[in-house]
Amino acid sequence: MVQFTKQFEGQLVPEWKDAFVDYSQLKKDLKKIHLLTNGVEEEYTETSLIKTIKSSLGKLSLFGNKERERPRAIKVHRKLASSVSNSDVYETELLETIADDTDAAKEFLMCLDTQLNKVNQFYKTKEKEFLEIRECLKKQMEILIEVKDAFNQKQANGESTQESKEDDSLSCTISSEEDSIKSRTEEIQLQEYCLEDLDNNGEQALKSPRSEESIKINNEDSKLRRVSGRVFSCQGRNLKIKIPLTNPSRKFSAISYFIKEDLINQSSSKKRGPDGVNKLRISKKTLNHAEKMIKGALTELYKGLNYLKTYRNLNMLAFMNILKKFDKVTGKQILPIYLKVVESSYFNSSDKVINLSDKVEEWFIKHFAGENRRKAMKYLKPHHRKESHSVTFFIGLFTGCFVALLAGYIIVAHLTGMYRTHSENTFYMETAYPVLRRVHVWALVSALILIRDVFLICTASMSVIAGVMFIHLLLLAKGYSFGQVQVIPGLLLLVFFLIMICPLNIFYKSSRYRLISVTRNIVFSPLYKVVMLDFFMADQLCSQVTMLRNLEYIACYYITGSYATQDYEYCMRVKYYRDLAYAVSFLPYYWRAMQCARRWFDEGERSHLVNLGKYVSAMLAAGTKVAYEKERSIGWLCLVVVMSSIATVYQLYWDFVKDWGLLQHNSNNPWLRNQLMLRQKSIYYFSMVLNIVLRLAWLQTVLHSSFEHVNYRVTGLFLAALEVIRRGHWNFYRLENEHLNNAGKFRAVKTVPLPFREVDEED
Repeated sequence: MVQFTKQFEGQLVPEWKDAFVDYSQLKKDLKKIHLLTNGVEEEYTETSLIKTIKSSLGKLSLFGNKERERPRAIKVHRKLASSVSNSDVYETELLETIADDTDAAKEFLMCLDTQLNKVNQFYKTKEKEFLEIRECLKKQMEILIEVKDAFNQKQANGESTQESKEDDSLSCTISSEEDSIKSRTEEIQLQEYCLEDLDNNGEQALKSPRSEESIKINNEDSKLRRVSGRVFSCQGRNLKIKIPLTNPSRKFSAISYFIKEDLINQSSSKKRGPDGVNKLRISKKTLNHAEKMIKGALTELYKGLNYLKTYRNLNMLAFMNILKKFDKVTGKQILPIYLKVVESSYFNSSDKVINLSDKVEEWFIKHFAGENRRKAMKYLKPHHRKESHSVTFFIGLFTGCFVALLAGYIIVAHLTGMYRTHSENTFYMETAYPVLRRVHVWALVSALILIRDVFLICTASMSVIAGVMFIHLLLLAKGYSFGQVQVIPGLLLLVFFLIMICPLNIFYKSSRYRLISVTRNIVFSPLYKVVMLDFFMADQLCSQVTMLRNLEYIACYYITGSYATQDYEYCMRVKYYRDLAYAVSFLPYYWRAMQCARRWFDEGERSHLVNLGKYVSAMLAAGTKVAYEKERSIGWLCLVVVMSSIATVYQLYWDFVKDWGLLQHNSNNPWLRNQLMLRQKSIYYFSMVLNIVLRLAWLQTVLHSSFEHVNYRVTGLFLAALEVIRRGHWNFYRLENEHLNNAGKFRAVKTVPLPFREVDEED
């Protein structure tokens, strides 16, 4: 049977972790009581039979009155707190002596009261927040229904008119108009939530900040630029649509949207209504996009309500379990008394969340699912795909194929002497080997993410690569023309590229296109708003500088036709391509630095500027290495050592303190942090030492150490593999710190921008 502690920690909402019952602390306080009651354990054992008989007789009506007259061990007082919190506060009074020392029992009950008050306060706050969102969505639904009804009436009454044949739009009266782009620092916070199911053509122009009922942030934290929307009157309402400018596509979409609307409205300005007022046309496609946005907001609200239900159920189970343990340790009947108080407390007795959840289901079924409950539940409660045993089977199959093919490749390479330093087969090590090695290492980097589907893709890719390497080397060993055989690695890269951009719904299309979009966000930093996935993937690229340089060389090698002439030194001889290779070395650090600048601009936290300095130091270190490669002098060597040392110390500090959250001198775990996933603390110390050692890999550039009779490119592969191991360690502890401490301050329920905003005539 799984322990309740593991079950509790595994099911709680990570972003609300501090708001749950501190079950571990209650167990520690209970352990103190247990140590004090060990001396009187025999007495409790002797009287346990008598207590059992009394409790059984108390259930009978004949002895019921006597049982009720029995004095209670505790008394829970309920009083109203200050007007600010406006929530009931519970205080427990101990009426009987427990063991030899009642201080430990009083401390436990005081902690129990604190947890109950905390749970009630948090539950009431979240419930109020969701009710406000409900009211906001109710208004949005009313507006959407009214505008859709206006469309239906227009189609029913004007189907035969010439105007209805020209376009399918709704004409509304303009009450005010404003098309300027301006900066607003006192606006409502816009979370990085986007609706992925919307089209990419113009839909971004409809996204707006959440309504006035949402949570506001300080002026320094809100630096979003947006295009103010048009205010129009329809069905007696003054409505406004705002467009947040958080990335280039939204800017261009917003501009094109307004230009198009201006042309339409100017062309129809001559056609004034009977009262001489201009008409504003809103297309049906616009309403469809607005409908999708409201649909996403309802889905997010429903998810938050389910989280709150989980919060209530888990906390109720936590109180029950800890009270059972307390009764077992002390021998007192505390459970029925305190549990009655917990059951009657606000977080367990309030039914507003259940009613609101039913209301959201009703709205969704009626307006977005065509009265089909099963269809609605697929959106509101999406089921995770069941794991298939075939995935495990093919992982094992491809892993075995990869090992066998790699072993055959190593044997053939050893027999032909391809990897020897003074080998005559120089063309292979300078051309084909970098191509195959880069793709191979790239697959290894992806394999660090221990997801079954990703691991399946990686094992399949590595099997294909190992097979191509084996066939390529066999053809060379048998004497085939080098120019013909050299086409094989290029074709392999081309196949991988075509699979990546394949528009067909095969080979995990959504994941492939998601990777492309993340890569776009990284390349065009800082134009796009940065989310965790973007900077996490950019950090991975910082560990693949060598891979990027080799990819640049491979592109030059095949584009210039050097593979046919066997002139492998052309790309290294031409100054233009050589300088481009050096520039590629700076790109990952530049992208990451620009992401830090964008996060500082959006969030206003100075820590992002300090993080930017880390990547600037890495760029300076890389620049001195490039200069040292061009001119190997003592002066440049000293500068490389100094700059690389500064960058290394900077990076190590940020790894340990910021990314991993370690080196906390006040922590319960010496020089680590309070919350750890791994039980063996020595693993953390070992990983810290290993990270230091692997961070010093740049010394190989200075010392030029190499293994005897081994080509320098093989040594480079070994160093790249070490960097993969270091990055794997970094990924684990970075995600662990994020999961335990929510270092990025993420929200459990995302804030969804809504399309309509109702304004007053004065505004």
